[in-house]
Amino acid sequence: MSTPPMNTPANPMAESGVDSPVRAPAAISAAQPRPLYWSVRRELWENRSIYIAPLAVAGVMMFAFLITLRSLPHDMLRESGRQPLNLAMPFSHSAWLLVLTAFIVAVFYSLDALYGERRDRSILFWKSMPVSDLTTVLSKATIPLVVIPLVTFAIILATQVIMVSLSAVVLMGSAAGNTALWWARLPLFQLDLLYIYGLAVITLWYAPIYGWLLLISVWARRTTLLWAVLPLLVIGAFERLAFHTWYIALLAQDRLIGFAAAALAFKTPEGATVDPHFIPLAQLTPGNFLSTPGLWLGLAFAAIFLAVAVRLRRYREPI
Repeated sequence: MSTPPMNTPANPMAESGVDSPVRAPAAISAAQPRPLYWSVRRELWENRSIYIAPLAVAGVMMFAFLITLRSLPHDMLRESGRQPLNLAMPFSHSAWLLVLTAFIVAVFYSLDALYGERRDRSILFWKSMPVSDLTTVLSKATIPLVVIPLVTFAIILATQVIMVSLSAVVLMGSAAGNTALWWARLPLFQLDLLYIYGLAVITLWYAPIYGWLLLISVWARRTTLLWAVLPLLVIGAFERLAFHTWYIALLAQDRLIGFAAAALAFKTPEGATVDPHFIPLAQLTPGNFLSTPGLWLGLAFAAIFLAVAVRLRRYREPI
């Protein structure tokens, strides 16, 4: 009895397709689109303090605002017909406190962004993924430079809406209810534009700080915060002892608060001092800020720090 012929192809490679090795990388690339986008999403998943910390601060401020609502009708009657500087202070204080919180969150995130993956050895896994060191470092730099400012402004806006709504409810049930329309005189829209402008200015001005912290994060083996500030302290102390000058200290001070003088005019053309709680849009000086040499020098140093961080990460190993 003869065995029936098998239906095995003469050339197995012809069945699978000679171009399958060529299609495989394309399939992998299609399955994992936008690596930078998903790397940023991963940072948000793994670092919930990015939004939890500002929300916690906003909750504390909201509780304090609820306590002050008891005196709101009296304040409305007392301030009726006048510029509402006192009633604008809660909005201004809460917004700038959230901006300060965002800066603190960004500092500690940057210090741990590249150090943490070496400490918990997850760098071995991420290096095995088809994501370059450049994409990884840029995704981590995107958090303090883009994501945290956007999250902060969204929380400021939500807090502002809740504060206005609660104030309206309290006023409707009081003798000052007929002055509820007085809230229309409160320039909330101008304040929102000021917050957007302020967040953009602060982010650009602090870019070299975040770049330096990311560089320390990828380089240091421990105590990243100490390594971030120790060089400045040593150089500053040496300068003071050797030359009796304060240039390093003044440079650090300018990098921390110098953006205010460059981006805002705190005096009117008539020489009057502007209340910092109620800065008119006419006092914003974006042209002067963009023409400040310190801004562009800082951005250049930020780019250098990030480039060095990318280079160092290629050779980093778990701690």
